[in-house]
Amino acid sequence: MTTPEQIFSRDQVLHMFRASQIYLLLGAAITTIGILAAAFATLRRRFDALLLWFSLFAVLYGTRLILYHQIVWRMGPAPSDFERIATALGYLVPIPAFYFFRALNLVNRVGRILIDIVAPALGLLSLITLVIGLRHLISNINNTIVTALLIVFIVNLIRNRDASTDVRLIHRGLFVFIASALYENILGIFGSVYNVEPFAFLFVLAALGIVAGRRTLAREQQLSVIQKELEIAQRIQLSILPTQLPSSGSFRVAARYLPMTTVAGDFYDVLASAPHETGLLIADVSGHGIPAALIASMVKLAAAAERDHIAHPARLLEGMNRALCGNTQSQFVTAGYVYLNAATNELRYAAAAHPPMLLLRGDNVIEIEENGLMLAAFDFATYTTRTLPLHPDDRLVLYTDGLLEAADAAGEEFGRDRLHAQLRDTVHLPPAEAADRIIHAVQHFAAIQNDDLTILVCDHSSE
Repeated sequence: MTTPEQIFSRDQVLHMFRASQIYLLLGAAITTIGILAAAFATLRRRFDALLLWFSLFAVLYGTRLILYHQIVWRMGPAPSDFERIATALGYLVPIPAFYFFRALNLVNRVGRILIDIVAPALGLLSLITLVIGLRHLISNINNTIVTALLIVFIVNLIRNRDASTDVRLIHRGLFVFIASALYENILGIFGSVYNVEPFAFLFVLAALGIVAGRRTLAREQQLSVIQKELEIAQRIQLSILPTQLPSSGSFRVAARYLPMTTVAGDFYDVLASAPHETGLLIADVSGHGIPAALIASMVKLAAAAERDHIAHPARLLEGMNRALCGNTQSQFVTAGYVYLNAATNELRYAAAAHPPMLLLRGDNVIEIEENGLMLAAFDFATYTTRTLPLHPDDRLVLYTDGLLEAADAAGEEFGRDRLHAQLRDTVHLPPAEAADRIIHAVQHFAAIQNDDLTILVCDHSSE
C-alpha cells in the first residue's frame, strides 16, 4: 500500500523535473563529447594520452551527472545497489581528470608523483564502496584527497604565466573548473551545496573548443600553403625532365614517369640527341618526396656538367659521383646510362647499382648489367663501360626498381619474369604504347603504389 510520503502531485513532479533537467542535459552533452573524443582518438590510430584521459574524464563525469540527477531519486528512496554504483563511479571521476591535467603539464614533478599515489587510492575507495556500501567517512576521505590535489593544480596554474594565448585560455577554463570543484569538495564535507561544477566543465569545453578551432584553422592554412608549395615543386621537377624525346632518325624514345607522391626521386634525361646518336640516363634517388626530388635536381646538374663524356658512360658516371659525394645528406643514387650510336652500330652502357638494362632482340630479353657502386656514397667509386653491337629493330628498356618491387596484396613482387613477359607481349607496339602497357600492368598487379615508377623504351630503327 502506497504511503502518503510517496505520493507526489503533478506540480511537484514537474518542479523536480525542471530542477534536474539542466543537469541531465549537461550530463548527456558531456558524455557525448567524451564518446566523440574517444572515437576521434581511435580513428587517428595513434596513441594520444591527452585525448584518452579527456574522453574517459568526460564520459565518467557526464554519466555520474546523469545518475545523480535522475528524477526517480527525488521521488523516493533510490535502490541501494543503484546508488552504490553511482557513488562508486563518482569516486573514479577524478582519476582521468588528474591524468588529463598532468598530460597538459599543469603539475610539477611532485604533483606527478602525488597523482600516481592518489589514483590507486581513489580506485580503492570506489571498490570499497561497491563492496560495503555508502559510508560518510569514505566520502570525506575522497573529498579531502581531491581537495588537496586541486589546490596543487590551482597553485601551478597561478605560477604558470609564461604561455601562449591558447594555453592561457585553457588555463583560465581549467582554473574556473578546478575552483568550482574545490568549492564543491570543501563544502561537501559539511553538507550539500548547489552544484555549479557542470557549468564550469562546460566553460572548460568551450575553451578547448576555441583552441581546437584556432589550431584546426591554422593547420588548414598551413596545409594549404604546403599544398601550393608542393604543386610548385611538382611543376619545377617536371620542368627538369626532357620535354622532347628522340622520335625520328635512328631512334624513337618514349618515357613514362609516375611518382608515388606529388614529387619524387626518379629522374631521366636525354644527354645526346642527334640523328645517329643518343644518350639516355635514368636515376633513382633513395627515399621519397621533396628531399629525393631536390637531389634529383642535383643529379640533372651533375649529368649536365659531364656532357663532354656523353660517349663514355663510365667517365660520365664517375664525374657525376664526384659532384654528388658529400652533397646529398647521406642519401644515395642509383643510375644507368646508355650511349647509342647508329653510325657505328654499337651501344655502350654503364650503371651505378641500378637494375639491369633490358635488350629485347626478337623474342629474346637480354639483361645487360655493368654495375659499379651507387652514386653519392663513395668518392673512390669507379665504373666500367660495356660495349655491345646494336642491331636494327633492337628495343632497349631502362627502368627504376619500383617496377620490379611493386607487390600485390599477398606481398609477391612483380619481378623480372613478369617484366620480361610484358616486353615480349608488347614487342609489336610503338615505344609509347609499350611503355603505357607495361606501367598499366604494374599498376594492375600492385595492391598499392609504394614506389616511384619510371620507364624508358628506346627503339633502334633500320632507317
